[in-house]
Amino acid sequence: MRKKVVLAYSGGLDTSVILKWLQLEKKLDVIAFIADIGQKDELKIAKKNAVKMGAKKVIVADLKNIFVKDYVYPMFRANTLYEGNYLLGTAIARPLIAKKQIEIAKKYRAHYVSHGATGKGNDQIRFELGYYAYNPNIKVIAPWREWDLNSREKLINYAHQNKIPVPGSKKKEPPYSMDANLLHISYEGKILEDPWQSPDEKMFKMTKDPSKTSSKGENVILSFKRGDLDKINNKKLSPFLAMKTLNTIGGRNGIGRKDLVENRTVGMKSRGIYETPGGTILLEAHRAIESLTLDGPSTSLKDEIMPKYAKLIYDGLWFSPEREMLQALIDNSQKRVEGEVKLFLRQGTITVKGRRSKYSLYNKDLSTFEEDKIYNQKDAEGFIKLKSLRFRV
Repeated sequence: MRKKVVLAYSGGLDTSVILKWLQLEKKLDVIAFIADIGQKDELKIAKKNAVKMGAKKVIVADLKNIFVKDYVYPMFRANTLYEGNYLLGTAIARPLIAKKQIEIAKKYRAHYVSHGATGKGNDQIRFELGYYAYNPNIKVIAPWREWDLNSREKLINYAHQNKIPVPGSKKKEPPYSMDANLLHISYEGKILEDPWQSPDEKMFKMTKDPSKTSSKGENVILSFKRGDLDKINNKKLSPFLAMKTLNTIGGRNGIGRKDLVENRTVGMKSRGIYETPGGTILLEAHRAIESLTLDGPSTSLKDEIMPKYAKLIYDGLWFSPEREMLQALIDNSQKRVEGEVKLFLRQGTITVKGRRSKYSLYNKDLSTFEEDKIYNQKDAEGFIKLKSLRFRV
């Protein structure tokens, strides 16, 4: 009896070739695992192709709600940005896929797991740290670190030789690679490897060109409970539908495009272009409600630890003890992060128009520039004297 391998299968060229390669070169029975995290791919076609190419079993797991509830929302409680810009749309999805892969491997007694990440990128690290977090003894097959199919041309030739369905023709292939989920779409490689090269407007899938969106703009109200998005325009939605709705609203207003050069975990720089419409709106609104409900020192502490937290996620350490420790601190800070934020979206911009909360720390009577009977302005004199002591001695 042949041993089994669980492959993280997307239906694209790389993992389609890997599916056949694992059978031919490694003599393994392949269980193709397709994680539905809102990528809008043709999942039925991918499943059909996997069966056609000899997969012994194809498992499609609907992980959309879990992805948002247990991964995206906890990350946004921290206002997470990697290197001040990247909303970590790819990085936050990999731990969930890896965890589910290991669960499937255990259920079907598979000896191996496999992925389609290259030996140059971050995803190989994210997948494999996730695997080992849940099964330290699992055996990993990373074809890009083994085979000599190290170019698109070789992959396509191998596909034709082995009658592997190639998604689209070579001429129709986009001049970049793409990764999509419910939080974002990323584009990199090929023509985008030149950081001076501007992308073609036709590339963007989630957002309209900001200059071509309505000049009237759009108002939206986001409601939060314990730091998580609870309602949009007073309508309660599941985590999946909430993110999908925000993506639609943000997309039609040209919100959430980023062109970045980032530092990969493996040491090199990488240029990526991202569309994160819903996430960009969520971040702005979350910071706005925190400005009302968190005190100064708590806000500062969160801002201090956020870069470390972001780096842990970027580096594939979602399941690490240190990430969980930071998460406990972050979650504790969100107990009273509750209320509503009013935003105005217009041609790629977001403007906060108002915020309110029953836990608001804002006291109009204290803050007013008019006459009040609460604050004795003379008290500031002693504070300033103590604060300036080191300048006066």
